Amino acid sequence: MTAEDKQELKEKIIAMIAKSEKDVIDLEEMSAPVSPENSIGRVSRMDAINNKSVMEAALRNKKSKLGKLRLALKNIDNADFGICKDCKNPIQAARLIYMPESTQCIRCAGR
Repeated sequence: MTAEDKQELKEKIIAMIAKSEKDVIDLEEMSAPVSPENSIGRVSRMDAINNKSVMEAALRNKKSKLGKLRLALKNIDNADFGICKDCKNPIQAARLIYMPESTQCIRCAGR
């Protein structure tokens, strides 16, 4: 990976981190507790509780990805960045562009 490629990837990671931070804030608002005093019907309340669970799962996933993106940004200048942790071969450039937090090549991730 050239220095120019790393710089481009670094900019992409920074943009992805900013978007993920905004998404986390939005998901935290959407996963707020469902008030029992709300005068909505029982079915509507059950639906609201189900939606809250879905939002909480999405929030956990987004926070996990955000942590991985921050780690990728921190490690991008390391010599082993972009090297598969399992087979030690270079991770495909397209995979790093799509998922910069990847630590495995496509073949090893599929196992």
